[in-house]
This record gives sequence, structure tokens and C-alpha cells, in this order.
Amino acid sequence: MNWHPIGDISDIPLLGARCVKTPFMKIAVFRTGEHEAYAIENRCPHKAGPLSEGIVHGNSVTCPLHNWVISLETGKALGADEGEVRTIPLKNESGQLFLALESVMLEAAE
Repeated sequence: MNWHPIGDISDIPLLGARCVKTPFMKIAVFRTGEHEAYAIENRCPHKAGPLSEGIVHGNSVTCPLHNWVISLETGKALGADEGEVRTIPLKNESGQLFLALESVMLEAAE
């Protein structure tokens, strides 16, 4: 797997997100209160709300449009809601973040 550097975890506010644009989709990269980082598609499965603008709590994000809660670990909607977004492999090496962008390209080609 080829890993592409996207910056330092300190570039993302605590309990916040930043977006990475690719030719195939926008990826939201989140930082939790425990300083963990996750990358998911920046599009709520309900009405395509911008998840990067949502509220991060625990290992989840609440969509700013209709309050759907999405797991940052699995990309699945939690509670009674159904749906999911793609998760993108991300690794954190001493604070430097890397995405496996070819996984996004492979899914787009299918």
C-alpha cells in the first residue's frame, strides 16, 4: 500500500476535522479528544451533509444537517439510522498522517 502524507495531526483541531480533496471524493480527516485520527468520506449517507463540519464526540461524528451519528471507525450510521460512508486507511507515524489514497481510486473504478 502506498501512503500519501497529508500533514501533521496538530494541523487538525482537537475534536475537529480537515478535508482532503481527491479527484474521486472529499475525505474528512478527524481528530478525537484522545488524539486519534480517522479518515472517512465527507458525505453523510442520509442527505450528503458535510461530516467535516459535524460535532466530534468519542469515536463518532454527528452530521450538522440532520444529526445522524456516524462511527469514525466503521463509517456506519449508529442508532436507528441505516447507511454508511467509506472509511479510508490512515496511519499516524509520530504525529505525521498518511492516507492510502489508492484504496479510494480502486473503489471508484469498481
